[in-house]
Amino acid sequence: MAQSSSFHIRTHQKHLKWDNSLHPILTVSSGQEVTFDLVDGGNNQFTSSSTSADIASFKFDLADPAHGPVYIKEAAPGDVLKIEILDLQTAPYGWTSIFPSTVGFGLLADEFPSSYLHIWDLSSTAKDGYTVFKKGIHIPIRPFLGVCGIAREELGEWSTIPPYETGGNIDCRHATTIGSTLFLPVKVPGALFSCGDGHAAQGDGEICGAAIETPMKATLRLSVIKSPKMDYIKSPSYITSGPGIRGLKKGEEKEFAVLGIDEDLREASRKAARGIIAWLCYAVRKLGERSALKSIAMTVKGYLFLTTFNFCIILEEYLPPAKRFFFSTCLKLI
Repeated sequence: MAQSSSFHIRTHQKHLKWDNSLHPILTVSSGQEVTFDLVDGGNNQFTSSSTSADIASFKFDLADPAHGPVYIKEAAPGDVLKIEILDLQTAPYGWTSIFPSTVGFGLLADEFPSSYLHIWDLSSTAKDGYTVFKKGIHIPIRPFLGVCGIAREELGEWSTIPPYETGGNIDCRHATTIGSTLFLPVKVPGALFSCGDGHAAQGDGEICGAAIETPMKATLRLSVIKSPKMDYIKSPSYITSGPGIRGLKKGEEKEFAVLGIDEDLREASRKAARGIIAWLCYAVRKLGERSALKSIAMTVKGYLFLTTFNFCIILEEYLPPAKRFFFSTCLKLI
């Protein structure tokens, strides 16, 4: 468990739009650890005693709050913000919902017309690493942050619900779990970092529109990588904490991944591919052409995520000691 930080963001210090004119809640130096007390992705509208009847009063305009922003002194446009996920602690409960089909929220919303709310016990069996759905069905608890982002370059207010090239609601369980490192391209002075939308567990996507949503305490380290050291970072990119989408075994190395984000699925795919190519060109320069390229092996896999607004494509590179590179493709329909 990460040690407590003297820099702290509280539950009420949150916003519902990305806006580079927001006044920072906190100012820190590069390399500083910051703790966040986060409400859940529904802005704590559901509690441990809520029932399906409470869905009718849910206000979508309060969903996906981001906590912050945090101004990092050394960050300037062209730099890269490195976010290390040090610790994530869930609340004793979580929830998953199916909203009525009239809302149109979820991949199969028209096929599941009735509202449903499931409250999860995240405390009784947490020491064993799982929560119980019903007798005989255990769900591993693997917390991560759905929202991790920095301010956009464009003026005005931008919804916190979709992902952007500066991060946001990327909802990728591999990118923001304990031990992972997320990289975001800085567009404004200070970066203005915010996070939120804690999840106790999720597959590769929120098919019904929700994961196991839960309030969370997060401890992160925010560091600035000055330009031009990582100029190939043009969109959210990350290094996994361990076994990733390819199912790496214990003892194998991590993966580097790039998220391509666009309203058009094909262009999102092209952006992700360009990101991986840019990283590979960097690796070739760093490792030497012969050692980097002679052992490249390519594998392609597709994964479907539920999303709205934008498409997000994930391309992953496996980083084993022998410098062999594998490609894995994820389709995230946001």
